[in-house]
Amino acid sequence: MASAAGATFTVLFSISVTWTLITILGKAAGGKVASGDVLALILFAALNYLPTILILTSFISVLMVVTRSYRDSEMVVWFASGLSLTKWIRPVLNFGLPMVLLTAMLSFVATPWAKQKSTEYVERFEKREDLQKVSPGQFRESASANRIFFVEGADGKSPVVQNVFVNTVDEHGTAVIVAREGVITAAQNGERYLVLKNGRRYQGVPGQSDFQTMEFERYSMRVANHAQDLESDHSADALTTMALIKLTSNEARAELLWRIASPMTCLVLILLAIPLGFVNPRAGSSANLIIALLVFFSYSNLVKLVEASVKQGRFGFALSWWPLHLVAALFVLGLFAWRLNLNHRYHPLALLATFKRAGASKEGANK
Repeated sequence: MASAAGATFTVLFSISVTWTLITILGKAAGGKVASGDVLALILFAALNYLPTILILTSFISVLMVVTRSYRDSEMVVWFASGLSLTKWIRPVLNFGLPMVLLTAMLSFVATPWAKQKSTEYVERFEKREDLQKVSPGQFRESASANRIFFVEGADGKSPVVQNVFVNTVDEHGTAVIVAREGVITAAQNGERYLVLKNGRRYQGVPGQSDFQTMEFERYSMRVANHAQDLESDHSADALTTMALIKLTSNEARAELLWRIASPMTCLVLILLAIPLGFVNPRAGSSANLIIALLVFFSYSNLVKLVEASVKQGRFGFALSWWPLHLVAALFVLGLFAWRLNLNHRYHPLALLATFKRAGASKEGANK
C-alpha cells in the first residue's frame, strides 16, 4: 500500500503543481502578483491541494492493492484459508490512519496558514507604489486607473526607474510623458510624487491647433496612493481553526465543516476501498478505478454542496457536518455485508443465478 501510495501521490502532486505553476505564472505575467513571489505562492497553493491529494492517494492505493489481490487469485487463497474480508480492515487502518491524521493536520493547521500567507503576499504587492509594481517591458495601470506606466529598467528594492513612459488621461485630455529617469519622493505632507528627469511632455492630439510639446529637466506628478489604504481582511478559509470556532457566521461554519469533512472523508474512503476492490480475475481492473474516481468526485461534490448550503444559511451546522458521512459509513457496511454473504441463498446474485438455472432447465425440458 505504501508503494502504491508513493507512486499515486507523485503523479497527483506533479499534476497539481504543474497546473498551479501555469496559473501563477499567468498572474505574474499579467502584473497581478510579483515575479519574485511566484515560488512562494506555488508552495502555498500546493499546501492547499495536499488534503485532497492525500484523500485520493489513500483511496486509490488501498483499492489498487485489493484489486490486484483479486486479479492474481490471492483472495481465493485468502478465503480458502478461512480468513474473512474483514481481516483486511486492520492492515488497511495501519496504513490509512496516519494518512487520516496527516490530512486532519493539513486541514486544520497547514492549509489555513498557507492561504493566509498567500493573501498577505498578494496584498503586500497591491500596497506597493505604482512604479514598483511595474516589470521592465510591461505596461501597468496605476491605482487611480487614469495612468499607464511603461519602463525599460527597474529595481524592485529602489523607487528609481529608467526610460519611463507615462500616458495620462484627465479632464484636459491625453498627455504623454517620456523621460530618461524617474524617482518617487515624499513631500512633507506625506504625499508621494514621481519626479521625472530629462524628458518631454506631449499634450493633446497631434495635428490640431491645441497640441503642445515641451522639454523638461525635472517634472513632478503626484502618484496615486489608493493602494496604500487597503486593509487586511482575510476570508474564513484563511483564519485559524480556533478563530473559526469562536465565530458564528455562516461562512465561518461552512469553512469549519469542510475542515472536519476532510479527515472523515479519508477514513470512510479507505474502508470503502476494501469491498469496492472486488474484481473478476478473468476481467480487467480498470472498471474499478473508474468507479472509484466517480465515487470520490461524487463524495467531494456532496461535501461541497452541504458546505454551500450551510454558507447560504439553508442548513444549520449542527445538523449538517455528520449526516453525509453517516450515510457513507452505512454504505460501506452494506457493501461489506454484500461481499461477505455472496454464498447466501437470499443474496441477490444467488437469486439471479438460481433464476438463470431454472430458466435453462425449463428450456431444456421444452426441447
